[in-house]
Parts: sequence; C-alpha cells; structure tokens
Amino acid sequence: MRSSVGFVENFGAALIARVAEEAPGVRLCFVQKTNKESAPMRDGDVDLETGVVGKATGPEVRTQGLFRDRFIGVVRAGHPLSEGEISPARFASGKHILVSRHRQERGPIDVALRLLDLERDIVTVVGGFATALALARASDLIASVPERHTGNLRQGMHSFPLPLPLPDFTVSLLWHPRLHADAAHRCLRGCIRDICAAPDETR
Repeated sequence: MRSSVGFVENFGAALIARVAEEAPGVRLCFVQKTNKESAPMRDGDVDLETGVVGKATGPEVRTQGLFRDRFIGVVRAGHPLSEGEISPARFASGKHILVSRHRQERGPIDVALRLLDLERDIVTVVGGFATALALARASDLIASVPERHTGNLRQGMHSFPLPLPLPDFTVSLLWHPRLHADAAHRCLRGCIRDICAAPDETR
C-alpha cells in the first residue's frame, strides 16, 4: 500500500489490528508515496494507494473518497501564534516552512496571500509534512499541513485554522481495475474505509 507521510502514522495501527481480525496471517507493506504517477499500480508493484486524485492519476484507476481534509497552521506549544486572533497579516509576518516534494518555491497558500497583497517569509523547503512538523516543534517556524492526515504527528503542538479561503480536499483510495473483484482486495478496501470513517479523536 502506497501512501503519503501521515497516513500510516494516523491510521496504520488501527488498520493492522483490523486486518489481523479479518484476515489473520496477512502482512501489510506500506510504501512511501513520492509522486502521483499510477505506474506502480498499473505494473502491479502496488495494490492500493491513498491520496488526492490529480492530473497524473491514470484514467483507468478506480477511486473512492475516504475523508475530507484541509490545511491548518501548526506551531510549537508556547509560540506567539498560540494566543490571540490570527489575521492573514499576522500569519504572513512569521517565518514559514514550505512543504514541496518537487522543491517548488511557492504554493496555494502563497497564491491566497498574494490576493490580499501579502507575502510570507519562507525560510526553508522540505519534502514532507513530518519533517515540517519536526522543525516547527523545535523552533519558531510555522508549518502548514493537512489537519486529519497529521493528527498524531501534531500531538503536543498548537494548531489553528488558516486565515485564508483555501478549499478543502478529498483523500481517496485508489486501485487498478484488475483487482476490483478480488475478494482479498475488496476486504482490505473495506477495512481501510471503515478505519478512515471512524470518529477522528485528534481534533
């Protein structure tokens, strides 16, 4: 199963326990997702994947929504942004971490800020949300990460809604059509759907 950092940390333990009940002896193999290309599923290297459906997703790939998510701001406990109202200007005035797997210099947050004639100071670019949160935990830097996807990774930190009109997005389950009717695969898909549909206790 291929997924981005955060999915296994938040849902992995419950999923492993559920699969052990439903199919004893089955071993789950989690693989880090470094891109959105569908080739690993097409070639049979990956049986299942989670993520946001995008332009790189193959047209033949089957998908099913798992949950809605949104980006939030995260800072260390005791950070100045952990108290008081956070306006777009106050948010932009801090030192920021940009998460980009492809080393881009700006993202959707920067576009939203630019529409308000604001610009944030990005002091570092990292490849994943776990790294961004580790840096924010140990400094005064601000991380912007998916809320539900990083629940366990944010424990002990202060989270806040971004003061920007960014849209929510859907995290989906993806698989190749050749496995659609496979009984074992259907069972695993059902386990994942059930685990992701469970009440979120991290908020």
